Order: sequence, then C-alpha cells, then structure tokens
Amino acid sequence: MAKTTPAAGRGGRGLPRTLSFDIGGTGLKASVLSRDGELLHNPVRTPTPYPLRPEQLVYALSELATGLPSYQRVSAGFPGMVREGRLLSAPHFISPTGPGGRPAQELEKAWWDFDLQEALANALGKPCRVANDADVQGSALIKGQGLEFVVTLGTGVGSAIFWKGKLAPHIELSQHPLGKGARTYNEMLGEEALQRVGNKKWNARVASMLSVLKALVFYDHCYIGGGNSHKVKINLPPDVSLASNTAGILGGIKLWERT
Repeated sequence: MAKTTPAAGRGGRGLPRTLSFDIGGTGLKASVLSRDGELLHNPVRTPTPYPLRPEQLVYALSELATGLPSYQRVSAGFPGMVREGRLLSAPHFISPTGPGGRPAQELEKAWWDFDLQEALANALGKPCRVANDADVQGSALIKGQGLEFVVTLGTGVGSAIFWKGKLAPHIELSQHPLGKGARTYNEMLGEEALQRVGNKKWNARVASMLSVLKALVFYDHCYIGGGNSHKVKINLPPDVSLASNTAGILGGIKLWERT
C-alpha cells in the first residue's frame, strides 16, 4: 500500500472536504481537497491490481483512503463510459492481464452497469459522485471560455468537451478510428503504442491527432493531460497547452461544483 505523506501546506481547511480518486489502468491515486480545492495531503498511489473485479476496485480505493485527512464527500474519475455513476464500459479492466489483454466474458459481465457511485458511497459512508476521468480532469483545467476540448494521454486516450464551462455529454473518442487500418485512438496513442513505436513516432501521431481534433470540433482551446502528457515534445500551437497530471485529483471538487 502506498505511504501517506502530509502536504507541505495545510491552509484552506474549509468544509466540506472532498476525497478525490483518480482511477487509472496502471495506478490508483487519491487525496483530500479543501472547499477551495487545495490539496490537504500529497496524493497517494498504489498500482492497479489485475485481474480486477468491481468489488476489488472498491476495496482497493477504500484502503487507499486510509490515513488521509477526514472528508465529507467523495468523487472519482473512472476510465470508461459513466452515466449517473453507473459504468457502461471498463475497457482497461475486462482482461485478467490488464489493459490491452484478451477480454474475459466473466469480467465484461461483472463491470457492465456496475453502480460504482453507490458502491463507493456505501463502502466509505459518504455521498459520492463518479464520472469519466477525462470529464473530471477537464473540470479542473478549463477557463469557461468558448469551446474547450480536453484530451488525456495515459494507458488509453480520454476526452471531454466543454461549452462556456458546461460539460457536454461524454463520448468515447478512444474507440473511434484514427489511423490506417481503422486503428482506434487507444491503439494509436495509448501506453502500449508508445512503448512499441517509441517517443518520436508517438509524438508525430499526437500532432496528427491534434489536427484531426481541430477539424472535428473546432475547439477554441485544447488541453492535453494524463500521465503521458509530459512526453509530448512537439511544438504546440497557441490554442493547445499541456496540463498537470494532478488535474485528475483536483477535478474531484469541480465534479461537485459543476453538478
């Protein structure tokens, strides 16, 4: 289990405090935020275990929260299609071996329509809200001006669209074809692709993705977040910027504010 380390600053202790989870294909992260969105503890992390069933995820998150400051509510960003707290897809978790592995029917059935929001609320004894992880990260990044697009690069590819600060219905861009051979965004830009083709070719694909997205949604600004955002080394246009990976945690409080 990850060690807990107090944050350097402890100001902004206003209530309610929010326990925020960032659920990823390779790691689970958590911290507690003040009412003003200040981290009250350095984020703690533990590797995502495999094979992983929904009940095991709930247990792992509950254990990760042990030792963190007290909180009054919970938020979580999940890497899949989420509707009113229920999971309609869990692409990273349906294989016993983890992301990119062969799906198992038993796991697909277990994850389908699982009410993660209710399960976490029951396990932690606090009200909870769950949304797609890119939607949560985007909530911490946007300025509320025009059409803002968020793309996250990590184990897979996530996306979120905001119009004048309001979140649009989520789409699973990761499952849409991007390159030759009808390969998806996940297959072209996910962690497995990065390791296979190397940084140079992967960055060329990032550049191609940005041009496609600009033509697709005509964003006013695009934010690139996620665990692999720091590996983006191309010259970015003025309407594209890199974001800190801590947005996955910081967006937890925004999930409550924006809903």
